[in-house]
Amino acid sequence: MSSGIFTEWFLPGVWITIQVTLYSAALAAVVAFGVGIARTHRLWIVRFVAGTYFEIFRGTSALVFMLWMAFAFPLMFGWQFVPMAAGVLALGLTYGAYGSEIVRGALQAVTAAQREAGIALSFTRGQRLRRIELPQAWPEMIPPFNNLLIELLKGTALVSVISVADMTFAGNLSRLATSESAPAYTLLLVCYFVIAFALTRGMRALERKAKAGLGQTPKKGPLSGLLSRKLNPEGEMSQARAGTAGGQG
Repeated sequence: MSSGIFTEWFLPGVWITIQVTLYSAALAAVVAFGVGIARTHRLWIVRFVAGTYFEIFRGTSALVFMLWMAFAFPLMFGWQFVPMAAGVLALGLTYGAYGSEIVRGALQAVTAAQREAGIALSFTRGQRLRRIELPQAWPEMIPPFNNLLIELLKGTALVSVISVADMTFAGNLSRLATSESAPAYTLLLVCYFVIAFALTRGMRALERKAKAGLGQTPKKGPLSGLLSRKLNPEGEMSQARAGTAGGQG
């Protein structure tokens, strides 16, 4: 693959993929929290509307909805979306529905005693959410949100179908121009992996910060204890001596 194709097609495609990911993630976050909180509302009609939204978008294809937004919506309502806007709306609304289930589950995982304490303090529903439930549920949402964000990144490849010049669109153009499939699609795989890895590291840093705000420490891996014992044998020996001395005393 020539350097001209990489700089003129792939690099702009990478930037467009990042933009679509960020815009779709922002919309999905708004939808996820709005619908997720609504699904825990005390009024059944609010829960019904939010649940209907969730079921509709869970049961439909993001690609078909994107095509509908790009080609059917203008014919039905006379309003043409820019292709990138159609892609962002389709991805944001679809993945926001999936995210609402994460929000709902995390809120319901907060212990009943915590909610009852807020009621005892005469907090309103909004105050209980802001001061008690969301601060405790937020750290538990981050790992599944991380997985959903990576799925959203990979889902941005669908926007190439509606002629958005993202990485996948650039890879297809490169393959057609050079008749070389292996370099184009290998580079695509590498680019998606690099972006996904960067997003994962950022989300893990956010998780550590959120848990630190609640006084929690990150869980250590299964090998951390074994490695610490191997790296500090003197400490283990001193503990054994102390235990022996205590037993003799």
